[in-house]
Amino acid sequence: MSQQLTIEPSGQQLSVFEGETLLDAAMREGFNMPYGCRNGSCGACKGKVLSGEVEHDDHSETALSQVEIDKGYALFCCAKPISSAVSIECREIAATKDIQIKTLPTRVEAIHKVSHDVAVLTLKLPATEKLTFLAGQYIDIHTKSGKKRSFSIANAPEQEGFIELHIRRVAGGEFSEYMWNTMKEREIFRFTGPLGSFFLREDSDKPILLLATGTGFAPIKGMVEHALAKNTQREMVLYWGCRSLEDLYMPYLPSEWQQEYPNFTFIPVLSEPKPEDAWQGRTGFLHEVVLEDFNNLKNFQVYACGAPVMVEAAYTSFVAHQLPADEFFSDAFFSSKDVNQ
Repeated sequence: MSQQLTIEPSGQQLSVFEGETLLDAAMREGFNMPYGCRNGSCGACKGKVLSGEVEHDDHSETALSQVEIDKGYALFCCAKPISSAVSIECREIAATKDIQIKTLPTRVEAIHKVSHDVAVLTLKLPATEKLTFLAGQYIDIHTKSGKKRSFSIANAPEQEGFIELHIRRVAGGEFSEYMWNTMKEREIFRFTGPLGSFFLREDSDKPILLLATGTGFAPIKGMVEHALAKNTQREMVLYWGCRSLEDLYMPYLPSEWQQEYPNFTFIPVLSEPKPEDAWQGRTGFLHEVVLEDFNNLKNFQVYACGAPVMVEAAYTSFVAHQLPADEFFSDAFFSSKDVNQ
């Protein structure tokens, strides 16, 4: 038993099989929807239902509110058709069209604990395999219990043969606790990727604002390293927000970029600096600090990754300050589900 899905404005028609979400069906047929978490958390796949009816699996209210549902919006990653035919509005992402999603074995090359709660995990790919990905995408790691955990790729595509992940230790987090306490070098497991539509858009010459909180720095790092490797002349300003100084786990790296590249600026922001930090830098909410520096965002592109509250606040306030809605790209990390942690 299947239902028909029509995707506008392309007019592509395909079947949705029992148990499939609209995103599942589109990916199976090779239509590249925008998406991030695939579990109803980030809102990247939100779009309009033009006709027909859908029902949603569990999802975050911040990703899709009841008001939006009443207006005809859906999260394609957790929406399933309940009418014989459904029509939706969704533009295909051409950049990911020819990138193959693979499930591969990988070997732990190194584990470096770079702060009190963040480790850099380096994975070595099989010598016979090449992983093609876009700067900013993520992978799903298959855990020993059969679950999948999503982590952003922190290195640029130019670094072949390895994948770098930044993993924050989360109390009770199955994979992060295992990595922090038990994982050994040369251990082998599987992953699936690359995934997601959070990646650097290279077909623009607009200046770039990069926002990260916590380990949201990981995909931003990959984007910046890729842009620098490509010798981009676009202005890039990185705002990296953390609670206190000890949470800013790799500040030397963007500081080095700033010294070496005149088109790159690094602005660390602490929301709750400790007295012993003796912090003389910027403080407050990340989106408000950005607006102190750039009041009109009409001519910018924005990439935001990290806590959902930051991503949501940045989108709302930036669009209100003339940022075109389609120039805001985001990936929200949801630690409550041990996603991206």
